[in-house]
Amino acid sequence: MSSLRDINIRATEHFEAVARLGTVTKAAGELGVSTSAVSQQIRQLETQLGVNLFRREKRRLVLTLDGDRLFQTMSQAFRAIRNTHSAITRQRDMRNLTLRVSPSFGVRWLGSRIAEFAADNPTWNIRVDATPDFSVFDTEAVDFDLRYGLGGWSGLAVNCIMHDLVLPLCSPAYLEELRSISDNPIEQLQSARLIDSVKMLYRWDLWLASNGIDVPDLTYPFRFDRSSMSIEMAKQGGGLALDSVTLCLPELQRGELVPFSTSFEVIDFPAYWMVCPPRHFNRRIVNRFSEWLVRMASTHEAEARALLTELGCTFRPETGPELVDVTPWGL
Repeated sequence: MSSLRDINIRATEHFEAVARLGTVTKAAGELGVSTSAVSQQIRQLETQLGVNLFRREKRRLVLTLDGDRLFQTMSQAFRAIRNTHSAITRQRDMRNLTLRVSPSFGVRWLGSRIAEFAADNPTWNIRVDATPDFSVFDTEAVDFDLRYGLGGWSGLAVNCIMHDLVLPLCSPAYLEELRSISDNPIEQLQSARLIDSVKMLYRWDLWLASNGIDVPDLTYPFRFDRSSMSIEMAKQGGGLALDSVTLCLPELQRGELVPFSTSFEVIDFPAYWMVCPPRHFNRRIVNRFSEWLVRMASTHEAEARALLTELGCTFRPETGPELVDVTPWGL
């Protein structure tokens, strides 16, 4: 059985040119070779296939039936190759920056800021894919990921851009409802409707255990795989969310969300990362975005820490061993 390795690609290219242009001379001119080289390639192809591809009529080359069949197939194939090559070239020549980001982080943090970067770089086309799937850089045309996790992805440049600051949050009205039950935060927790963000690195079961709190028959009336939905539910008074201040700082600043209790420390750990193959930093635009991103993230984190401190919160840095990473991200 023959395979693609048996096909003389150069000979088929010469054949397609002769069949399309009608003469060896024109084909040689297009291909930039001698007429004898074209004729030799045609003879080799006919010998390989065991058929005549052309017959000569009044100084013209006319395709035989077998030649016409081969030309129709090769013509379509070469047209597709030329079109694909042209598309790839156009895409390469365009000034594109493509990044992938977790959905909630993309909507609640990056989305409100990236217009500033675009305004400073008006000649660049920026594409943002908000998806829970990590990029496969060997096969996908993505410049970098903004990932939520514990870091340490092997073979990639992994730069921490921001810590996560996690604590129980709720609406002021729901906090008053809990305080009407008891003055004791632990008893309040045992009666609270807990909202579970299932893709968070630090979830209720770990948080309760680390604070020595026992909640009999732990259940979650609400479970969401996106922090944006958990935050919205808490803001609407639906319960108590253990979630990321990174993603809901505006709600805290406006007083739509408040810390459940300053008796419990804010969990503080590195969680947001810029990830890509090291070679991608050879692109000036990637370096430029990285510098801008670090600047924006640093400002945001400083604002979050200052507000929490003003509200009476303290911080508990975590190194991460007890955290369970989630792949792909879900925030």
